[in-house]
Amino acid sequence: MESIQLLNTAIIKSKEKKVNQSFEERLNQVCNSPVIEILNKCITQYAETQKISRDQAALQVVEAIRELDSIWSDYVVMEGIDRLKNLLRNTH
Repeated sequence: MESIQLLNTAIIKSKEKKVNQSFEERLNQVCNSPVIEILNKCITQYAETQKISRDQAALQVVEAIRELDSIWSDYVVMEGIDRLKNLLRNTH
């Protein structure tokens, strides 16, 4: 059990090295970008047309974008697996 905890700690620490530590600067840049301004307007309009709060509208927008990202991630993985299978079939 101690070995598992040690490995988990090592995995987390190794990821820490890859994280960009300039959170504040990055967040400020994104929040002040034109795309966020447009998203804000879209969220407001969506909330009005659906008769929901802006919080609910923002959540639905984020969930939809995450779902799209997930779908495409799955697709790319499956495409890669298919290519690997074909490559392995052709080498045998």
